[in-house]
Amino acid sequence: MRRLLLAALLGSTALCAQPAPSAATDPTLSPDEAMLARIFAESLAHGNAYENLRVLTTAHPGRLAGSKSLEGAVTWGQKTLAALGVDRVFTQEVMVPHWERGAPESVRLLPSTGPAIPLAALALGNSVATPAGGITAEVLVVKSLAELETLGREKIAGKIVFFNRPMDPAMVLPGRAYGVAGDQRRLGPITAAKFGALAALTRSLTHAQNDFPHTGGTTYLPDGPNIPACALSTVAADRLSAALAADPKLRVAMQTNTSWHPDALSHNVIGEIRGSEFPDQIIVVGGHLDSWDVAPGAHDDGAGIVQSIEVFRIFKALGLKPRHTLRAVLFTNEENGLRGGTAYADIARKAGEKHLLALESDTGGFQPRGFELASTQFDAVARALRWSKLFEPYGLMKFQAGRGGADVAPLHLLGATTGQILPDSQRYFDIHHTTADSLDQVNPRELHLGAGALAALIWLIDTQGL
Repeated sequence: MRRLLLAALLGSTALCAQPAPSAATDPTLSPDEAMLARIFAESLAHGNAYENLRVLTTAHPGRLAGSKSLEGAVTWGQKTLAALGVDRVFTQEVMVPHWERGAPESVRLLPSTGPAIPLAALALGNSVATPAGGITAEVLVVKSLAELETLGREKIAGKIVFFNRPMDPAMVLPGRAYGVAGDQRRLGPITAAKFGALAALTRSLTHAQNDFPHTGGTTYLPDGPNIPACALSTVAADRLSAALAADPKLRVAMQTNTSWHPDALSHNVIGEIRGSEFPDQIIVVGGHLDSWDVAPGAHDDGAGIVQSIEVFRIFKALGLKPRHTLRAVLFTNEENGLRGGTAYADIARKAGEKHLLALESDTGGFQPRGFELASTQFDAVARALRWSKLFEPYGLMKFQAGRGGADVAPLHLLGATTGQILPDSQRYFDIHHTTADSLDQVNPRELHLGAGALAALIWLIDTQGL
């Protein structure tokens, strides 16, 4: 019995010691299947995206336009791309807005008796400051801009307007819920201001129930009237809502210390591998280098930056020589201005450059599920579907219509096919625009799968066309 057991154990050990079958060398695979297997194997076994993300978020967190951190990230991007031995690394000058948060903001609920109750809050990006002593006023709760419009100046003037509409939990895709509820952050403050409101509060855009407030940009009119605005965490929003339901006359004290400065010089960072057959036709993969000032910016959008760089590393590691010129573009100032993407497209237009494809990664480094594509000349999704079976083994099942991220959208208008990778989005808005958007929230294998997916789609389009 012992001999049998020993033989079984030795056999089991020998079996485990055998190398796993390599899909990349399986003779039954088609050339396209074999190449995708090589690309994904390279990304998963030797990927450097997570290490690059560690360096970026540790050395250069809070990369808001105009900040020293963004300047440092620009230099980091140049060095990281150059280290890959690509044909060219260059920058494009972009003048970007320079807004600073200043000292921490304060929002406090003032009960009729007892001490003030602090509410977790962050000033919205681009918010103006309160007067030096802050603002103290009664609060008017509304669920929509339409509701606010019906109330009129008499009920709004002199109050702090609190937009308390949550993201709809019934919507399966959080991005859709974010878009629907987001008007209160983007347009709520200027809408409240035109009726004489003193300030605006908005519920953070997340399904998560926690005490992390989510910042994000709001829109102001050049000539005003403009009022200070803050986002409350979902826990703080519920606390304020419950307190006001019990006593509608409760007041809130609010102070922000934000400031605007002259536009600052920043740069798009571009790495390039020259095309072997069609060097004047360009394929772009990119993300945005900036992040909100409070955020390490790991998922938004450090993930997109390092995945774009990783596409180049994969091509170099596998000895792939693209037929068309490939560019990795690290766009500046997506979060509060979109000037990087706008400048890149404007320079391309003036130079007469022809862009075939522009892919973006700006929805987090989670498990990739598919791609979004659009073209002004043809049905890009219908054409890409011929590759759907190639991507199924890697969990990439979705091909849907859409222009992609904000930085590549201007290239769509110039005739390029544009799109983006689609990761699983269920957890993205838990940390989006918060202090929690940190490296520990990123799974290395999911991040590297996304880079492999981008590299695979780019290889197919480069070699076979779309």
